[in-house]
Amino acid sequence: MSVEQSTGRTGSSSYAEWKRMRRDRPWLLPSNRKLRHLQGICLRNLTASQTPNRSRGKTIDDESLPYAFKSPAKLFAQRETHKLEHSRSSSDLKSPPPQDVSKKAMLNGSMDGSAEARPPIGRLRRRSTLNWTGASPAVRQRKLEDVTGGRMADTWFSLHCKGYDEPVYVSETVEKAMNPDFRFFDLSVCKPLVTRLGEVTVKFWAKTEHMDDYRLLIELELHLSSLQFIGKSLENFRQPLPSNCILFHLSDGVYTSFTDMPPEESLPQQFRPSRSLAHDVQPTSSFDALMRLSNLDDCIQDTLATREKLALQIDSILQENRDALDTINEASQSNESLASVQRCVSAEKKQLKGANARLRELQTSLHARRQAMLEGSTVQQKAQEYLHGAQSKLQECRTLVEANHEDIRGQIRRICEDLSHIYPIEPIPRKTLLFTIRHLPLPNSNYDDTKLAAIATHPDAIDAALGFVAHLVYLLSFYLSAPLPYPIQPYCSHSFIKDPISILPPGQRTFPLHRKSSLPYRFDYAVFLLNKNIELLMARQGLKMLDVRHTLPNVKYLLYVLTAGSTDVPARKAGGVRGLLRAGEGVGGGTPMSCLSRRESEDSVKADAGVGGEVRAMVENGGVDGRWVGGKAKEKTSHTSDAFQGRNSSLFPLR
Repeated sequence: MSVEQSTGRTGSSSYAEWKRMRRDRPWLLPSNRKLRHLQGICLRNLTASQTPNRSRGKTIDDESLPYAFKSPAKLFAQRETHKLEHSRSSSDLKSPPPQDVSKKAMLNGSMDGSAEARPPIGRLRRRSTLNWTGASPAVRQRKLEDVTGGRMADTWFSLHCKGYDEPVYVSETVEKAMNPDFRFFDLSVCKPLVTRLGEVTVKFWAKTEHMDDYRLLIELELHLSSLQFIGKSLENFRQPLPSNCILFHLSDGVYTSFTDMPPEESLPQQFRPSRSLAHDVQPTSSFDALMRLSNLDDCIQDTLATREKLALQIDSILQENRDALDTINEASQSNESLASVQRCVSAEKKQLKGANARLRELQTSLHARRQAMLEGSTVQQKAQEYLHGAQSKLQECRTLVEANHEDIRGQIRRICEDLSHIYPIEPIPRKTLLFTIRHLPLPNSNYDDTKLAAIATHPDAIDAALGFVAHLVYLLSFYLSAPLPYPIQPYCSHSFIKDPISILPPGQRTFPLHRKSSLPYRFDYAVFLLNKNIELLMARQGLKMLDVRHTLPNVKYLLYVLTAGSTDVPARKAGGVRGLLRAGEGVGGGTPMSCLSRRESEDSVKADAGVGGEVRAMVENGGVDGRWVGGKAKEKTSHTSDAFQGRNSSLFPLR
């Protein structure tokens, strides 16, 4: 590596170091520092006691030096009243003037010089220990508290400007602090005459615990251009600050007003940038440019003089024609006033027109409202009259409704009594929860062969019993006004039940209530749907089902509740088959029963040809169609035939 390259590298690093040092420089020129740039003030090394101006001959603690006179009384007084004082630096001590050894020898020794002369008194070394270093911790703590209590104080400051009696800013009070930091402030709220000033007076007020009131501690009148820049912040500032040093926080850094800082040194030769890094030096103006500038200045001066002459001439012309100008101004003002009055009149006319239209609308609205109020009063009066009559009718209607409800409940009770006689449900002796319907036993949802063998019945009898139950439930749904969720098609021993909400195809939603020619699972599901219908009827009557599988016990319980009552069963009302018979037997002659019968109608013929005809024949025969049930033909009993064909014929409407 050549010497030139190493020298260039060294110069570059030195220049970088110089640039780093230059960064910590103020942005504002001294002449540009104004009061608007001041953002905060703080105080360092607070000292409330005044320092004497005279030079001390010795330190405050020189009483402890070996040559000091120490009497017993003085030692006792020192122990009682000794206080910890701040000693001054040795540089503040005044050195004694040099004295002639011979004179001192004459004063201290004998005339013959027999006595040895004392050595000259020079600057002695101060003791490095204090007389209370061996004291107890309590004594040391009390002395430290005395020292800090004397140094710490409550402080605040105020800013004053010339020409203003009141301070432009008063700070808050910082209590018990030796280095108080006050809150930053913004003087932009003051007038521009204040913020553009460069001079300010700072007054610091302090009060220690030994003072009764605040006292003026510092009064500093300064010009902001005379402040010394100490850095962007106080973190990198390492020089000691004097007592009661005031620091000013401006927008570009921290300043103070002491004068003992070292002067700013010029840039060393090794820190100066090379010619390649320095900016090009701009030459000064040429002679031609200066002459052009002088000519422009002469033109400007001539223009200003001409402007002054024109202004004087215009003023003289205006003064000469003052009356005419006043007349013109008055005419213009009159015209403007007239136009303004005309505009106001036009606006008022428009407002008056709108107010009249609004008045007519309000009058029309009030008239309509009065008519509506009259009509409403008439209607209200009629309603009041109607209300008085309707109240009595309402009570009669309520009584009638209650009577109808009682009649309906009585008729339901009578109908259920008839149904319980048509389809008698009786318990099987010595069999728990096993019942028969019309003398046909029916197990509780368990139709396997072992169960049927236990009750000694035939599968066909089971189908007939389920048909009776299905027909009974079908009739109860009509009389109780309770639609069944699973519709029933009662065809005696070949009844069916339908599940309309099943996921099966529509053709497979009808399930048989008979075991012959049907799958077992479809038969079991049909019995389950029948039991769910029974559960719905019981729920509509407020009854709770203990076991959904108990078909006949649940139906027996439902009929028992429906037929319960303390009064007699009401009589049958006129109507139905008996009403037709009475109509045929009318007094004085009437239409014969054969004329009122629909047996010969086309509908009846079609019905007789189908399943309905078989059902009708079975019903007319007392519920037994002559087939073999359980291997034996059931004989028709007289009471069943009479009950079915007589009193209960209205339960089965004719087709």
